[in-house]
Amino acid sequence: MRFSDVTDLATRNLREALLRNSLTTMGIAVGVASLVAMLSLGIGLQQMANSRLQKSGLFDTVVVTSRRDLRSFSREQENTGPAASESRALDDVARADIARVPNVIEVTPDIRFITELRYDEKPHLTMVAGMPLSDRSNDVFENMLGNFFSSASAPEIILQKRFAEELLGISQSPNAPETDPARLKPLIGKEITLHYAERIYATDSAAGTQPEGAGVNFSIIPHDKTLRIVGIAVEDPEGMRGAARGRAFIPQALAESLHIMLPSDLRESMRSFTSKPAYSSLGVKVTSASKVQAVQDAIRKMGFNTFSILDATKSLRRFFAVLDIFLGIFGSLALVIASLGIINTLLMAILERRREIGIMKAIGASDRDVQVIFFSEAAVMGLAGGLLGVSLGWVLGRAINFGTNFYLKQLEMPPENLWSSPWWLLAGAVLFAIVVSILSGLFPAARAAKLEPVEALRYE
Repeated sequence: MRFSDVTDLATRNLREALLRNSLTTMGIAVGVASLVAMLSLGIGLQQMANSRLQKSGLFDTVVVTSRRDLRSFSREQENTGPAASESRALDDVARADIARVPNVIEVTPDIRFITELRYDEKPHLTMVAGMPLSDRSNDVFENMLGNFFSSASAPEIILQKRFAEELLGISQSPNAPETDPARLKPLIGKEITLHYAERIYATDSAAGTQPEGAGVNFSIIPHDKTLRIVGIAVEDPEGMRGAARGRAFIPQALAESLHIMLPSDLRESMRSFTSKPAYSSLGVKVTSASKVQAVQDAIRKMGFNTFSILDATKSLRRFFAVLDIFLGIFGSLALVIASLGIINTLLMAILERRREIGIMKAIGASDRDVQVIFFSEAAVMGLAGGLLGVSLGWVLGRAINFGTNFYLKQLEMPPENLWSSPWWLLAGAVLFAIVVSILSGLFPAARAAKLEPVEALRYE
């Protein structure tokens, strides 16, 4: 039997019991819509989490620490590599070696310190951090007020929005709406004074070097540095750091040239394994996120501990994989119930068309031809229900997303895209509906094929 004949028979048979077949198709559509809506929610939440991580600017960054700090990022790193007493110090030599690793763009020390910033003759204690010029491309600076640093060592500063509000005396209660950024513009171009402590390393006056094993000795001299406010970050550039996030940022090269006394310097002064200054951690910028793992492996072979957002997202991806499985199972329950409707519809069709089946088999139709007809009817219902269900699921997702964003707007919160329906999900849902429908037609098709022509013709 030709494919066109099978298709004509299937569509004709479906039209004869239009109401019953339409209700069955609607059941499939509801099941597919439920499946699409559930999985779209899981995918949307995963994409929202990934976008937050990408906005942090850390997806292409590797954090490096010395094993001597007794601070590893995983148990695996604790059990591999050299012992802490035998590992290298994270000093300028190590920094230069890491910079020569393939696919590394830059290596910068993490410079952040709590100090006093004086504006309008009023002191403000806050966390100041160095920021390299490469952070200019981060998404968080797209909507900033003012400009980014003009050069790597310019005497300029960028303020975080909350700290800018503090400088202007704008109080922010927990449930109050967000401050209009326009109110912060008067700060752009103003001067602010950075009060910091410069560390000057002491050397042996005779030899010009410190005695081996003496640790790192230095003097502390207070200084003031006048900086110009060039920008205000509306979004938090270091939201992932929690309490250690900076609230004011100066160019990385400027921060290094000031030789600012850091909390880690006191710890280094108590150590005897080196007489050279060492860093608490280094930030390694990689050419792309796909090269992060290779760079991490190369740095670990040098004897250092490493961490990247990719390490953190492994457990996140595992969580979303489990979530998607559960959402898919619950979303498929409605489709499984709809498959019972397909079985019932086709069994009713067998009872109504026993005589027709008998005539077909009497004039030469094989068992396989009869099965193909019923499989085709099931597939047509699955295709129609799948297409309708995908449309319903997409509309449902858009409606819920619109309602959610409307609610967030009432709370003065930024909109979020909680639903995502990629093309492969929609195509997979339609294909899944067709497969389930065909499987549901197995029993009715086998039963129809077993009918004897003589008994079928006696019917009615």
